[in-house]
Amino acid sequence: HTFIIKAMNIIIRLLISAVIAYGLSRILSGVHIADFKTALLFAVVLALLNVFVKPLLILFTLPITIFTLGLFLFAINAIIIIIADKFIDGIKVDGFFWALIFSLVLSIFNSAVANAMKDEKKES
Repeated sequence: HTFIIKAMNIIIRLLISAVIAYGLSRILSGVHIADFKTALLFAVVLALLNVFVKPLLILFTLPITIFTLGLFLFAINAIIIIIADKFIDGIKVDGFFWALIFSLVLSIFNSAVANAMKDEKKES
């Protein structure tokens, strides 16, 4: 029963992330996502990269991350976006700057939605 709830939460978060990413691709001129199906695939790949690749990048770049007081983590997020771009046909990010902007805005919106979902759970 708990497993099903956790799986549903993951699926809901992936769907929300895909909706946000697809919406951002319509607003940000340097980010191009062909369709919602591609955005959904992007959300899945991004989640996998965040689980498996991002911790390694953080570990290997720990000295520079400490030296920049954590600001280098923004660069790591942009790199993860660029890696996802390379894996998926139908997505094009026009360089590091757009990957950085996209990752920042995507993170902000995903965090806002996650917080809203947490608040909604507390009320019910």
